[in-house]
Formats: sequence, structure tokens, C-alpha cells
Amino acid sequence: MKNLAIGVMMMCSVFGASSQSKFNNPILPGFYPDPSICRVNNDYYLVNSSFEYFPGVPIFHSKDLVNWEQIGHCLTTDEQLPLHKARFSGGIYAPTIRYNKGTYYMVTTNVSSLGNFYVTAKNPAGPWSEPIKVKQGGIDPTIFWDEDGKTYFMSTMDNKIFMSEINIENGELLNKPVAVWGGTGGRYPEAPHVYKKDEYYYLLIAEGGTEYAHMITIARSKNIYGPYESCPRNPILTHCRVEAQSNPIQGTGHGDLVQAHDGSWWIVFLAFRPNVDTNHLLGRETYLAPVEWDKDGWPIVNGGKPVTLDMNCKLPVQAVQSQNFDNKEEFNGKEVTMIWNYLRNPNRSNYSLSERKGFMRLKGDTIYIDQNDSPTFIGRRQQHMNFEATAKIEIKQICEKDRSGLSVYMNSNNHYSVFITEENNQRYVCLEYKLGKIKHIEKKIPVGNSPILLKAEGKAEFYSFYYSEDEGKTFKFMGEADTRYLSKETNNVFTGVYIGLFAESAQKPGSIITDVDWFDYREKK
Repeated sequence: MKNLAIGVMMMCSVFGASSQSKFNNPILPGFYPDPSICRVNNDYYLVNSSFEYFPGVPIFHSKDLVNWEQIGHCLTTDEQLPLHKARFSGGIYAPTIRYNKGTYYMVTTNVSSLGNFYVTAKNPAGPWSEPIKVKQGGIDPTIFWDEDGKTYFMSTMDNKIFMSEINIENGELLNKPVAVWGGTGGRYPEAPHVYKKDEYYYLLIAEGGTEYAHMITIARSKNIYGPYESCPRNPILTHCRVEAQSNPIQGTGHGDLVQAHDGSWWIVFLAFRPNVDTNHLLGRETYLAPVEWDKDGWPIVNGGKPVTLDMNCKLPVQAVQSQNFDNKEEFNGKEVTMIWNYLRNPNRSNYSLSERKGFMRLKGDTIYIDQNDSPTFIGRRQQHMNFEATAKIEIKQICEKDRSGLSVYMNSNNHYSVFITEENNQRYVCLEYKLGKIKHIEKKIPVGNSPILLKAEGKAEFYSFYYSEDEGKTFKFMGEADTRYLSKETNNVFTGVYIGLFAESAQKPGSIITDVDWFDYREKK
């Protein structure tokens, strides 16, 4: 009886009123924009946009809405994700994840190639199917199954939300798309999601552009095709108001609702954190807030108050938020961990974990990171304003003016790089700034041929760069650069900063070979 009592107490702790009441936003820091979420029993799945990065559409799993583990990517093959010479901030826009009758669906837009399509899987960790195209234009698609079994497809076109019925087996349109709502007057109405609650269809969208005026609005109708009635409190979420003008979270928008297994409602959405003045560089991140429904059947996000970094609200289950986004990659496995991405479709022959055990071997290409193409580059997201990233590299082979090293990378036009090169049989460590058409070597220092450590440190205002020739016992300072030149506001991009490893051949592919022993990323408190 004593053990039974203890078991009952534990169950009450997990499912009862004593559920953990605090968590920190963002739940996914760094470049994880356009979140979409679905629940299957007691499991939650979330996807994000990936733009020009490969593999595409990271997918996460959670049991409690605040601790998320990446379980895969939805788009892992060149056939699923053709990104050849996609412009920066091109590629994959705004995925939606849904579940219906034993199958997971991820619907999205490849603005550089396929248009609107969806893939399916029985296991959300993959593998996912080949793309099924939908001949409805626009971006930000979503999918909805009604109680009668009909499937509806929505996308954003001509500043309106369009809807059509489709054949879910092959993506065929069963009627001409119908414009159902244009929002409340904010620019760029987009990101539609439809839900059925009680007797109403609710249509959730984003407006205002994915900048400081971003917001979430909602409308409802008793008919799937409308007319849709706008919520009298629209927007239901925005920080473009006086009460939120000093909030460290800005640009709130592009959300998706989910009902938890305890009956509570929640919304995931994107926002960003300015680091200097109005500039932000981490990209749009994923946030979480509670939702209640008023007596008239309209949703209220976070009690009508601005969302905060430190949240205090009852979660569906007891949870201690324990995510640690630090990572030391020692390249001992058969594959790199899921935090890594390539630029567009990689030339896989330029990367190897088997040619030298315990190392990531990079073979240089004549495609540079300055180009909208597929250079030898592998990177991970910057997830903290204050961080330190260090790589130990060994140049096994190099020719005149070849380059390999570490890059703080926003896009092909804008990045800061510390790298090894060779001129007249002498190796140098260099710090280079690439800002639009400006390309400047800030410092050039002769070094030996031994393994070297390259380090980038980030703070709100500056990136600082270092190198070490004695296994990290001492680091020599090379220079610093302003973060604002890699910000979204300077570059007009949809992505965030990556910390990447690269190799570039000046004359012919493969002339430079770099072995990366380890890469260490960690937050600096």
C-alpha cells in the first residue's frame, strides 16, 4: 500500500495542479523560424523553416512543450530538396506539420525549385517520402482535414489566403482555389493555419511582415470557405505596442496553435531578440505561450500580456527545462550530429568521417563561400549572443592561396572568417571581413605547419577572433568586428548567423585537405 501511495503521489505530481510553472523563452534559440506543431497522443512534434541550408526542415520531439530534442530532418535527399544555386534566403519557406490516420504530413514551399509540396512519413524521425506537388501557387502552405474526411490546402497568394480541396493521395486540386480572408489590413498576410473548435473553423495568420510590426491575427467562420469574421481583439499577439516596446522579445508572429493532452491550449511562434539597438543576428527563434479561450470563443494569448523571456504558467506536465545547446563535436561517429548543415546540396565527396578516424576531413572546392552555390562548408547555428566557438584543424595538404578555417557566416555577401592560407611556401593565419562588395584582410600572421586552434567569440556588439599554436594554452588576438554588419537589418535576410568550417581551393578541386579534430561551441555566461 505504501508503494501504491507513492505511485499515486508521483502521478499527481506529473499530471496534477503541482505541474512545473516556469520555463524560459525562446524554447529553440537561434535560427529556428516559422514553427509549426502537432500533437499525437502525449507526444509533440515541431518543424522549422530551413531556407538554403541542407538537410531541410529540422524536426523536434517533446513530451512537455519546453524541452525539445531534434530527431531528424524531413528533407534529406537531393530529390526532396533541390537547392542548386538557390539565392540566400531562398529554398524552404514555412513548413506545416500535421498528423492524420497514422501518417505524418509536412507541407512547405521550395521557392527556388519545387513550389508547394508535401512529404509523408509513418515515423516522424523519417524516412519521409518523395515530394508530392500541389499545383496551387503562393507560399506558406498548410493542410487541414475536416470531420467529413475532406482535405483542404491553403496558401498565401496576392495578399490573401487561398483555399482549395485536394486529393491527399496525389495532391490534385479538386476545385479552383478560393480567397477566404485577407487579414485585418496589415501587410503581407501569410502563414495560414486552420483549426476546428466547437462549431467554428478558426483561421490563424500572420501580418505586418516578419519585422518589428509582425503580429498574429485570427478569424472564424461556420463554413470552411467563409466568410470569416475577424476577432474583435486582433491582433491576438504582437509586441508592436507601447507596453512591449522595451521588451527584449520583438517581431512576434507566424504562429501555430496546439491543444495539449491535458486540454490546455498553447501557441508556438517566431520572434527575435535585438542584440544592439534595433539589430538582431540570431535569426527568428521559436517561442511558446499559453492560450485561453474567452466566453465568446476567441483565443487570448498569455492573458493578453506581452510574452516574456521568463514565463510563469502551468505546463501540461511537470518539466524541468534542461536544454543545453553547448556541443563539442569530436567527429567519432559515422555521421555528424543533427545540428550541422551544409550550404545547398553538398558535394558529398568533399566531406569524410572515414578517411581519417576521429576527424572531419574537408576537401576544398573552387566554389567559395562568397558564392550562391555549394562550397565546402559545414556549420551550426549561433544560438547565443555570448558564445565561444573553437575548432582544432590540421592542414594535411595545401597549395598556393588555398584557404581553410572558421567563418562567422550570415550569407555569401556577409561573413567574417579566420583561416589558414599559404603564399610562397609560407603558411599564414588571416582574418578577413566580407561585407557586400568590400573584402578586407584585417590581419595576416605567419604560422607553422602544426595543428592550429581557431576561435571566434561573440558578444552583443562584437565578434572577436583568435588563434593558438600551443593546443589552446595561449590564444593570440587577431581582431574584432561589429555584429551589426551581420544582422538581419543590414542584410535583409530571413536566416541567422552560422558558425561554419570551410575549405577553398584556389586552382583545382581537392588541392587543399583539412582535417578537423574537434569543434566546440558553448554559451558564455
